[in-house]
Amino acid sequence: MTRGPKVPELAREMAAEFAGTMILILFGVGVVAQVIAGSGLGDPQSLGDHDSISWAWGIGVTLGVYVSARISGGHINPAVTVALAVFKGFPWRKVLPYSFAQTLGAFVAALIVRWNYSEILQKFDPGLTDKTHIVFSTMPGNGTLPIGTWGAFRDQVIGTAILLFLVLALTDLRNAPPLANMAPLIIGLIVVAIGMAFGSAAGYAINPARDLGPRLVQFLTGYETPWDDQYGNLYFWVPIVAPVIGGVIGAGLYILLIGRNIPEEEEGTEVTEPKPEYDVS
Repeated sequence: MTRGPKVPELAREMAAEFAGTMILILFGVGVVAQVIAGSGLGDPQSLGDHDSISWAWGIGVTLGVYVSARISGGHINPAVTVALAVFKGFPWRKVLPYSFAQTLGAFVAALIVRWNYSEILQKFDPGLTDKTHIVFSTMPGNGTLPIGTWGAFRDQVIGTAILLFLVLALTDLRNAPPLANMAPLIIGLIVVAIGMAFGSAAGYAINPARDLGPRLVQFLTGYETPWDDQYGNLYFWVPIVAPVIGGVIGAGLYILLIGRNIPEEEEGTEVTEPKPEYDVS
């Protein structure tokens, strides 16, 4: 078999991040469209609820990481990329290209969901208002609960800090991580848990690309106020800035509390377990 010209390393990594993030958003935004708009037109419980949303987002993370991990490390989240650049030696020159690829993947996936659910969304919410805004991008208190901008900001810092603390714990080879390439599955379960425990204050974006890409789709497909929250405040920056800050805090706390305190292997001790294929470093 004749091979084509070799693709540059960064281009391959960007393609993997694009594909992995696209898979994540296809499942994540797709399930919210089904639950919010689909259930709204039929039996309120027939097409899912909050738990199905949490599980689909977690499964989307697992599948997105499995798709991209071998080539790019499976970040699929700019907050992960930035945190790894700050603490784990990930090259800073790749941060913007990775973030662009992740956001583009989220945009394309959300555009597919918008197209696929166009009839249902139009029937359920003809004016494309806040009623289905949450299908694509997050709002304080999911558009209904009494949470404002800074409450949502706090929530996103906390949620993303939890995510990065645990991602580093699961991928630190000195810390008895899950092996046999199981880390992506466990990371998906972390996202399920965050959705179930921290999903009400700001929709647990915990990923700037996850929010910005679909929000751009809203802007291009006729939504009333894609950049604002339900109070009319400019909100789009919150799920971008807060997860980046939270990711750095969470990664830093892991290194401070756990990473630097793990005892070194004794001389002569061999690690017999295989190195997991998934590695965010």
